[in-house]
Amino acid sequence: MLKVPQQQYIRFLREVEGCSIQEIAERVQVNWRTAKKYADRDDWNEPVCKRKGRHPVLGPYLEIIDTWLEDDERLPRKQRHTAVRMFQRLRDEYGFPGGQRTVSEYVSKRKKAMAAERAEHFERLEHPGGEAQADFGTVYVVKSGELVERKVLTLSFPYSNAAFVFPVPKENTECFLEALGRLFQQMGGVPRKIWFDNLSAAVVSIQQGGKRECTEAFRRFCAHYRFEPLFCNPYSGHEKGHVENKVGYGRRNWCVPPPVIDTPEQLETYLAEAARADMQRPHYVKKQTIAELWKQEKCKLLTLPTTPLEIFRLETCHLNKYAELSFDAALFPLPQCRAMQPVLVKVKWDVLEVLTADGTYTPIVTLPRPYTEKVIPVDWKAVLKRYEKRPRAVMYSSFTNMMPQALQTFLTVEDMNARKARIRLLHRLLDTYTLKEIGQVLGELSHQQEHLAVALEHALYAIKHPVFRPEPFSESHTPPALHGQIPILDEYDRILGVRVE
Repeated sequence: MLKVPQQQYIRFLREVEGCSIQEIAERVQVNWRTAKKYADRDDWNEPVCKRKGRHPVLGPYLEIIDTWLEDDERLPRKQRHTAVRMFQRLRDEYGFPGGQRTVSEYVSKRKKAMAAERAEHFERLEHPGGEAQADFGTVYVVKSGELVERKVLTLSFPYSNAAFVFPVPKENTECFLEALGRLFQQMGGVPRKIWFDNLSAAVVSIQQGGKRECTEAFRRFCAHYRFEPLFCNPYSGHEKGHVENKVGYGRRNWCVPPPVIDTPEQLETYLAEAARADMQRPHYVKKQTIAELWKQEKCKLLTLPTTPLEIFRLETCHLNKYAELSFDAALFPLPQCRAMQPVLVKVKWDVLEVLTADGTYTPIVTLPRPYTEKVIPVDWKAVLKRYEKRPRAVMYSSFTNMMPQALQTFLTVEDMNARKARIRLLHRLLDTYTLKEIGQVLGELSHQQEHLAVALEHALYAIKHPVFRPEPFSESHTPPALHGQIPILDEYDRILGVRVE
């Protein structure tokens, strides 16, 4: 085979100087067949030949080793062949003449090849605009100095990477549908298709062939908003992987440290603003911001219905003999009703509307819907013990933001000695009082007054040990002339004949 410069020279003689094959052969001093081969060659792509594995010694034993490796996949990992054990068996049972290194190198390569064959193949998906994925996530927020669990429904759009979130107390049907409706209002439209997992708030059962039997409320909701619900296979949350990732993204980026809230409306506003601000970052693949892509995708949404759908269910209940309504293990006294009276309860996601059951459905009272909050108590004594060792940490610790505002002001005093003293005082007071009680009392005291620590202790003691001050009462047995007189106790001594020396 000629070198590349010789091949180029032959082409030059043929194409530029117009030499014949015989002339080229004479000038380059090659056979005329070689000259013709390179002079008239059209395809100069270098051929890629498949490399053949060379196993002059191991060749007859490859099938045996492959069989052992395949059998090992069905055995516990701790009881599989090692390369050394394979070499020993080949040598002892089959008379293998080679060395251990030869076997070990092949076993290592073959195991990697088998792992590559087993590897799951993924396809990069192209998501059409206007389709969304929905899923619940769990976050913890700070409420009254405690970590309280909240559920957050996330609706994400794979095309633009936009997401919308709404917090609810639980994952029941009313909370789920109310949150979904609120998200539609946030985004100003309805996705054409939404992927769900098989949550009980929407799916009653999975029938043969994968058909879902949905709840009546969910079917009505879908019909009202005109979107098509799609469901993942059981235990296959990865089929809606975009929203799964978005739930984790929101928890890590919007709820660390845990936001401090007093009302559900505060959390709703905070999360909505965080999701809106997140749209200003660029898409992870496309060269546009999420907001720009969302503007394109929003055009593909369905319009909102003119009449919003009211989410509720009706339950018929009977009051007990004390005229109390029992709902979800909570008792509500209804003095305006009689004992054992039947009532109709309109159950919404956040309130209970009690109506008469006489056919007129007259409203009686509206009650807050009871929820049992999952609370993670904070070991404040352990937190303060750490503050005692590192008082400067008070200014930067996320636990400080979880305290009532009055306590934050109390502990962040500039004087370091005063700060240490207040930390020790608070640590001691927690033996008797709760952090909430201390914060309430401290909020009523002026932080500018002298001896604030002493005043705080006295105020807390007064709450636990109130002074008994009986109310004055009127009676008709005492003569009016004696009203307001102070009794002379010495007269009792005279009457009893007692002499005090």
